[in-house]
Amino acid sequence: MKENPEASRRGFIKKLAATAATVTVGSSLLAADKHSFHYLKQKYNQYGPNDQVNIALIGAGGMGTQDAIVALQVPGVKLVAVCDLYDGRLKEAKTRWGADIYTTKIYKEILNRKDIDAVIIATPDHWHQQISVDAMHAGKHVYCEKPMVHSVAEGPAVIKAQKETGKIFQVGSQGVSSLGNEKAHELLKSGAIGELNYAEGFWARRAPVEVWQYPIPEDASTQTVDWETYVANTQKRAYDSKRFFRWRNYTDYGTGMAGDLFVHLFSSLHFITESMGPNKIYASGGLRYWNDGREVPDVLLGTFDYGKTVAHPAFNLSLRCNFVDGTSGTTYLKLVGSEGSMDITWDSVTLKRNKVIQSDDPFYIEKMRKAGQTDAGRKHILPPEEIIYNAEKGYLGGPYDHMNNWITAIRTNGKITEDAIFGYRAAAPALLCNDSYYKNTPMFWDPEKMKIVSK
Repeated sequence: MKENPEASRRGFIKKLAATAATVTVGSSLLAADKHSFHYLKQKYNQYGPNDQVNIALIGAGGMGTQDAIVALQVPGVKLVAVCDLYDGRLKEAKTRWGADIYTTKIYKEILNRKDIDAVIIATPDHWHQQISVDAMHAGKHVYCEKPMVHSVAEGPAVIKAQKETGKIFQVGSQGVSSLGNEKAHELLKSGAIGELNYAEGFWARRAPVEVWQYPIPEDASTQTVDWETYVANTQKRAYDSKRFFRWRNYTDYGTGMAGDLFVHLFSSLHFITESMGPNKIYASGGLRYWNDGREVPDVLLGTFDYGKTVAHPAFNLSLRCNFVDGTSGTTYLKLVGSEGSMDITWDSVTLKRNKVIQSDDPFYIEKMRKAGQTDAGRKHILPPEEIIYNAEKGYLGGPYDHMNNWITAIRTNGKITEDAIFGYRAAAPALLCNDSYYKNTPMFWDPEKMKIVSK
């Protein structure tokens, strides 16, 4: 391969251009690349005849299927096999991807195949750690859906397996590779909002599927579902279709709102700020509406203290999630600094900056005094200016970029965006948020050493 994908990526990020601005902030913030979007996309996706990557999907539910669809958009990727514990999903896989797709309910059959280079793991959370470790030791590269693990105690084993095997391991918080996150990182580093002091994120959900009321197939039964395998590594129970198909609602299998949604925000925040994570976690919330037998809250609030490091000043983070949201909508991630703020999505950044001007004009000074501002230093703050950075039309999005990063790293033995250590540092505060909620106490964490701290 003649082209360097990482170098192409660095050029690609510069496609983000200011689409609205009241004043110019500075050429460093509005840098534009002369290369066209189509040229860079083609350059980024080059691969040679020996670069085909054969993948398998383990866990063919909604998220796993979508991951596979995205992976197949990357040139030179072939889906060879699918594993799931429900017959209906295996049948659907053959319908979607062809009758020659190998299907099985036994994931180790996938790992034993010599024609598979890498696996996507999109099972319920309680199987992430074991399958990830087994896959890497079987010589497979891994793309594991977030959160990387089901409990804080499981993280070190995945990190150890990645180090021992040298396999490419990517955690599936797709926004980390997005142009929006990359532009926000660039802006923060350049001082666009001054010194960071606060961050927040808010996820809202209402529709039944969004709040994990997933449809249960009519043929769901012990004849079509391998229930014994499903509960093999957790508490044994009689077959329950809700616990299989609506697994996110139950603590044996899922990680609640924090593990499903907060972890995305932690991943983006840590990428943008280069942070290792918070040192204090506190959560509150409750089950306010979805009284359907679920064990996890449908309203959750988390507060997090980030200490000062070489990478960033001390700041606070507030995260909220509401599964019965009425009007407020969703704020993916907001960073607030001493001179401005950024609203960040996977394909856009809205930058707001306080404008400070210096003037000796007596008329202007008097007007500002009447507005409640002093004339100290003859500097006055005007209403914030707003600049919106949007990815160009045709941008394939964070999920594609994240998957492409994984495939490219497999081909080149290159750098991954969200390896096991990064993924664990994003998962741990989300999982500790759950611990804080259930124990009704703050949790303390050493983000560098990745260990719970006893107080």
